[in-house]
Amino acid sequence: MRLDPLTPGQLSDTQRPLFESMKAGVSAKYSNFVTTRADGALLGPWNAWLHDPEIGSGIWHLSQTMTQARRIPDRARQVAILVTGGRLDAAYEIYAHGAVATAIHGMSAARVEAIASGNRPDDLDDEEEVAFEVAHTLVKGGVLPQALYDRALDVFGREGATELFYLVGYYCLVAITLNAFDIRVPAQP
Repeated sequence: MRLDPLTPGQLSDTQRPLFESMKAGVSAKYSNFVTTRADGALLGPWNAWLHDPEIGSGIWHLSQTMTQARRIPDRARQVAILVTGGRLDAAYEIYAHGAVATAIHGMSAARVEAIASGNRPDDLDDEEEVAFEVAHTLVKGGVLPQALYDRALDVFGREGATELFYLVGYYCLVAITLNAFDIRVPAQP
């Protein structure tokens, strides 16, 4: 880890409001994986964003917006996130969203591992399949083929497809944050 986790006592006046907002949002949303240390320091990408509150606040606002949009089903969201995290080899992203996918959405550990490895499971429903294919294609780089773009529109509608495209981009940002600052999976008890 390249940035020390900031405890509540170490925060500046500009970091504190961001910390409080992230702490409330993270604790309300995520209980299936480790997000904070015993001393109250945030882990994952949140600590990195806290180190630069000017930029971190903007990213946190985007995170909240992506969480509230919910135009595509949660299982399809998790598939897209796992594909993105896997392609970019972001261990904490795979750990966190693998936990969400198994605990909340009933995905098997084998299914999560396959998706994060870039292997499309045979049992994906139409929404999950489109999420997999869109994320898999976008994270390779280049223009999304017209046929896949049209299929995303057919399955999710314009607003849902747009959310999916932005979701993949957002989780690329998360993965890059995790990888740049060498943010790893926390030690398990």
